[in-house]
Amino acid sequence: MSIPPVEEAAPAVLVPHWLSAADRTEVERAVRTALAGAPVHPVAAIHLGEVLTELHVAAAREAVWPAPVARVRRATGWGEDVLPVRLSAVELASVLSLPGLAPVARDALTGGRSR
Repeated sequence: MSIPPVEEAAPAVLVPHWLSAADRTEVERAVRTALAGAPVHPVAAIHLGEVLTELHVAAAREAVWPAPVARVRRATGWGEDVLPVRLSAVELASVLSLPGLAPVARDALTGGRSR
């Protein structure tokens, strides 16, 4: 008797969401408030923790490799504080499910960045 092969799970696709410093601050505030407040499902808490990590990684990526983001900013006319925050679909859904997320940050995550 043999065991059927285990199929590898498809890796999560990370999509960049171009967020201003104010948007990133609002996302971080909403996530931290949710994690500190009422009980959050353990899986959702993991995803929200990953969002916090990505917010910091985005800033670090900008410090180490500023040229690619600077080219996008020049081409789009976006402000100097706009950075790509890479989120999977499940991470994005976790953030969007937060009732305390300000509409401006929700719009930036769902409708794209407009300067």
